[in-house]
Amino acid sequence: MYSNMLVNCSNCRTPLQIPPGAESIRCALCQAVTIIGDPRALHSAPSSHEPPPPAPYGHHAPPPPSPYNHAPPGPPPNVHGRKKAVICGISYKYSRHELKGCINDAKCMKYLLINKFKFPEDSIVMLTEEETHPAKIPNKYNLRMALHWLVQGCQPGDSLLFHYSGHGSRQRDYRGDEVDGYDETLCPLDFETQGMIVDDEINAAIVRPIPHGVKLHAIIDSCHSGTVLDLPFLCRMDRGGKYVWEDHRPRSGEWKGTSGGEVISISGCDDNQTSADTSALSKITSTGAMTFCFIQAIEQGHAATYGSILNAMRNTIRNTGSGGGGPGSAVTSLLGGSSGAVTSLVGMLLTGGSVGGGGLRQEPQLTACEPFDVYTKPFTL
Repeated sequence: MYSNMLVNCSNCRTPLQIPPGAESIRCALCQAVTIIGDPRALHSAPSSHEPPPPAPYGHHAPPPPSPYNHAPPGPPPNVHGRKKAVICGISYKYSRHELKGCINDAKCMKYLLINKFKFPEDSIVMLTEEETHPAKIPNKYNLRMALHWLVQGCQPGDSLLFHYSGHGSRQRDYRGDEVDGYDETLCPLDFETQGMIVDDEINAAIVRPIPHGVKLHAIIDSCHSGTVLDLPFLCRMDRGGKYVWEDHRPRSGEWKGTSGGEVISISGCDDNQTSADTSALSKITSTGAMTFCFIQAIEQGHAATYGSILNAMRNTIRNTGSGGGGPGSAVTSLLGGSSGAVTSLVGMLLTGGSVGGGGLRQEPQLTACEPFDVYTKPFTL
């Protein structure tokens, strides 16, 4: 009866979902055991040290109390801010839903963040079926906990990133907060038994807690992913690059933006489209079309602004199969000309299978917490 209740870890204060009838629970992040006692009390066992104080919210009034706002243990951030990322790639291996390129996507994104954008390797949480630690298998519980970790204790100057490559879906919206009448979803490894993660939950977990001075990017490579963060504004861009911002704020007046920070999402396709898992782009192995085009746009110098990166991604997808461009060049350029790195990344990309591609029909989308000029705002991670 208590399966939907949370208790904070007695050590790192991560919110933990209580299994039915459990008397204790081990934290997936710090491995500490919390004695539950009576779950209705929702109190953690006494800790040998007091938890850090809640993170400040800059100059904006804080949202309602949230289990995500406790600062994680460790030293305070430096004056230039921290970089943290959660990268999730799910292949659904041995199931009828199997995908070939998603783990390749996750590995390439990690390489990009470390070598191009200087994310510390120990600040990146990887969730794939290849991970050996049980807390890093991309099931629903672990993905939820990783998202909570991503935003915990964020401070002004921090840059956060969430990348997801896997199945996405949609379901009927029963809350009345969707313009098109559907909620968008992500499909964790165990979605057939544990259910999908709905855009309302994603928004509550990693959008609304973001305080003033913190920046979060989401790179979502899945079907029906256009508004999967439930952000208030969508950039509707035509083939010529002209755009308008569509207002997707719920008619109910519920706020789906941040607590003063900045959140921008680049996703693989519109809400009513599907995203390809294909070998048509890399010519080496299967990748998610959106992830590949995102990395290629950056490495080929087309990512000065959000408008330029979105146009470059869309052009690559439109031209796939037309004989133009040699899109596999992004794989080589990602390596910065190092022969040792070339060997390591090509070996990495060869770990996946391949499926036939071509004829891609998807348009990457841009959503944000606030409208902006996409051709003057610099793209930075």
